[in-house]
Amino acid sequence: MNDAIALSETPFPAQNILIHRAEDFCVVEGVNEGDTLSILGELEADDTYALSGGATAQRLALLTHGDGTLEIASGSAVGRTGAPLHLDCALVLMSADGQTHDAIVLVETDSDQTVAAVYLLPLEPLRVGAPYRLVKAERAAVRQTFAQIACVSFSRGTNITLATGAQVPIEKLRIGDRVLTRDNGPQAVRWIGQTTVRAAGEFAPIVIAPGTLNNLNELVVSPHHRLFVYQRSDQLGVGRAELLVKARHLVNGTTVRVRSGGYIDYFQILFDSHHIIYAEGIAAESMLVEPRTRPALPPELLDRLPGLLPNHGSRDAHGTDVQKALLDRPDAIDLLRRASMQ
Repeated sequence: MNDAIALSETPFPAQNILIHRAEDFCVVEGVNEGDTLSILGELEADDTYALSGGATAQRLALLTHGDGTLEIASGSAVGRTGAPLHLDCALVLMSADGQTHDAIVLVETDSDQTVAAVYLLPLEPLRVGAPYRLVKAERAAVRQTFAQIACVSFSRGTNITLATGAQVPIEKLRIGDRVLTRDNGPQAVRWIGQTTVRAAGEFAPIVIAPGTLNNLNELVVSPHHRLFVYQRSDQLGVGRAELLVKARHLVNGTTVRVRSGGYIDYFQILFDSHHIIYAEGIAAESMLVEPRTRPALPPELLDRLPGLLPNHGSRDAHGTDVQKALLDRPDAIDLLRRASMQ
């Protein structure tokens, strides 16, 4: 009981997302013409919205607690620090060219649980002034959609190293296959997830060119996927040898770049614990079950989690998260590559 209480009261590290204020996303044609974006019960299908001129995305910092509840973190560019934040609904918007665009509506509430502010989290950038027709709004999918943003995923074709040393494309892995892990030897795959999403915005994959981090082949992962680097010498000045670096923080437009356009098949690998495995020769994390990612798992697995995964681990169990500020330098990737070799 004490462990459960501690978990529910301890927030996980702050997460930054880019949102638009509701007052910047207004109905320009339809039943609610002239109104701003609102909560699910007040939305009307086929209303057409547009971002007002001059609207820019704002940084919203949020904390996720062990019980899955959200609140606005200190330092957020919008909202009141400590205010509860709720996932209201998931939207499907259609642009004039027939392309669909996913988005999430978030609601900030005040002390008496009334709506203080409404925010739009587009999962890919929206163009100012362009019309977007509301095709669908539903609550059922919102937690899963939000969770998928934070999931660490490998793309189809990524070679995973098995315990035997063999390289197997991730789509050919099966539950029970034994994969080589850095710290715990061979480990059996518990679950493999697959999602197909538009390769844009929050889901646009990060491509790491061959040789960039001593990888033989190209590695394509989701933006939030963390790569493991062991520093033989502390080139970045982090103060710890074992580092975890988000793929999106390494983007330099050349050897590490964002690939937008079309669709991408993402795969998630789950073990009994959080592990560092090898993908195209690069050490990278497997899926970590935490409050932000739990809703991405299928209901039948969620019901069995306490027995299956009693101690899945923590975000810092395998190393220190390297902050983006330390990587904002043109030689960051070279430093990481040299640090792992010298």
